[in-house]
Amino acid sequence: QVQLVESGGGLVQPGGSLRLSCAASGIFFSINAMGWYRQAPGKQRELAATINSGGSTNYADSVKGRFSISRDNARNTVYLQMNSLKPEDTAVYYCNLDIRVRSYSPEVPKWGQGTQVTVSS
Repeated sequence: QVQLVESGGGLVQPGGSLRLSCAASGIFFSINAMGWYRQAPGKQRELAATINSGGSTNYADSVKGRFSISRDNARNTVYLQMNSLKPEDTAVYYCNLDIRVRSYSPEVPKWGQGTQVTVSS
């Protein structure tokens, strides 16, 4: 059974920074793409950033230049460094990992439990 554990959310003032982490544990063959999504109250879940197995990244326009996604393959962990935070960044942030349990299994997206980020003075 694969589990994802997120950490790093919290309350921060506008202009501040937070670093989110999402670590995968359990038995699996490989992880391909990793990503962070967010969902604000009353809104649909949206992409924040993704990183593929080769290290190529993709960002939503709203976070470009402020957020940075990275991964540590040895630790099966993905990070989201968030700088210059704005009140509109307030949301529950979810990690998503495309995990292949066995070499012959298809990749299956796995979601973290979510971590609250609140940007407020």
